[in-house]
Amino acid sequence: MTALLDGIRVVDFSRVLAGPLCARTLHELGAEVVKVEPPAGDMARRAFPRWGEISGYYAQQNAGKRNVSVDLNVPGAREVALRLCDRADVVVENFRPGTLASFGLGYDDVAARNPRVVYASISGYGQHGAWSSRMAYAPTVQAETGLTDLTREQFGALRTDSLSHADVYAGLHAAIAILAALRHRDATGEGRYVDVAMAAVMLSVDERVHADLSGLDLGAETPILGATDCPFFTGPGGETFVCPMSMVGSMSFPAYLAAMRRPELARDPRFRTPQARRAHLEELHAIVQDWIWTFDDMASLDVQLDEAKIATGRVRTLADVAGGEWAARWGAVRHVPDRAGGEIPVPGPPWHFGPDGGERQGEEPPARQGEHNVQILRELGYDDSQITGLRRAGALVSPGDAGEEGGPPAAPAGADQPPAVP
Repeated sequence: MTALLDGIRVVDFSRVLAGPLCARTLHELGAEVVKVEPPAGDMARRAFPRWGEISGYYAQQNAGKRNVSVDLNVPGAREVALRLCDRADVVVENFRPGTLASFGLGYDDVAARNPRVVYASISGYGQHGAWSSRMAYAPTVQAETGLTDLTREQFGALRTDSLSHADVYAGLHAAIAILAALRHRDATGEGRYVDVAMAAVMLSVDERVHADLSGLDLGAETPILGATDCPFFTGPGGETFVCPMSMVGSMSFPAYLAAMRRPELARDPRFRTPQARRAHLEELHAIVQDWIWTFDDMASLDVQLDEAKIATGRVRTLADVAGGEWAARWGAVRHVPDRAGGEIPVPGPPWHFGPDGGERQGEEPPARQGEHNVQILRELGYDDSQITGLRRAGALVSPGDAGEEGGPPAAPAGADQPPAVP
C-alpha cells in the first residue's frame, strides 16, 4: 500500500531534536525529506554513544533523510537552498527567529516563489514578542513553564528531567500543525506559515493547568487524573508496580476498598476523609500491601484489581519492554544500519494503519553530511560543471571534504550560522 504522505517533499533545515523529530515523523508517514546542513553540521552528529562514524542520537532523528550540505555565506549556496524550497511541500526550521530570514530563506522569501509551501518554524517562545530572541533548550523551557517547579513539589528539590519533553512535544505538535496545513493547502491551494512555541506546547500538554491556575484550595484532594499520588507496591513475586489511582482521593479510594472487599474501612476514622487518609497514608498503604501479598502471583492479583477498574504497571527497564512480546508484535523497536554491518536500535512508529497501510518497512542508514549533494543538485537542474563550480567556491560541503562524517570541523563561536534551538 502506498505510504500515506507519498509525494510530499520536506526540506529540513533544523538541528538537534525538535525540528529533526518533526521531519522524521513526516518521513515515517512516507514523505521524502531532504536535510540541509551548514558546514559545521548538525551538532547531534557528535553525540554519544556512537556506532563507528554514526551517532545513535543523530540516527534516531535523521535516518532515511537525504542530505545536502551548503555554506549559505558563499554565493550560489542560497540559490541552491531556494530551489530546494521551490519544490517543497513543507519546510521545517528551528533556528532562533529571524536567522533564516537573514539569509533570504524566511517564510516570505520562500512563499514569494512557492505560495503553496507549508513553512514551520519551531522556537522557544514564538517568532514575536519580548522573549522571541532568547536561546531555548528543553531544560530552560521546562523551567520557564512550570514543569521543573513540579519536581520541587514532588521530590522536595529541583530536578531537571532526563528526557527533553519540550523538544519532543514541540516536534510532534509541529507535525500535527503541518498535516492540518497540508489539508488546508490541498483544499484551497494556499500555503501556510506555522509558528510553534515550545513554551506554549508545554502548557498545552499540562493536564493540570486548570487546577493549578484556578486559585482553588484543593486540600488533600489531588487534581482529577493527577499522577502525583500514584502509589507503588511490591507484587507477590517481588516485582515493583504502580497503580495510577490515588488512595487519598474521594473518587479513587472506594476502588481500593472494592478490590480488597473491605468496605468497612470507609468507616474507619483514619480513612473517612481525604484529609484523614493523607494523615494516615502509610497505614493505608500497609493495609493494601498486606492484601497484595495474599496472592500467589501478579496474574491472579490483576484479575481482582481489574474488577475494581484499577490498572497496574510494572516498573520495567527499557531493555525489559523492548525485549518482550508486546514490543515484538507491535514493531516498537527497529534497527538502522550503521554502514559497517551493524545496527542501531531506534523506536518504531507509534501508529499502525492496518496490516500494511502506509507503514514504512525496514530502515535506511542516516546520510553522511552532504552525501546527496550531486544527486539532488542534478534534480534541481544543475549540470556537472555548475556543481563543480559550487564545490570549488565552497558553497557545497561534500563527504570527502573533511571530517569523519563528511563535514569540516565545527565552526568557531560567533560564526555566522548560529546554533538552532533544539
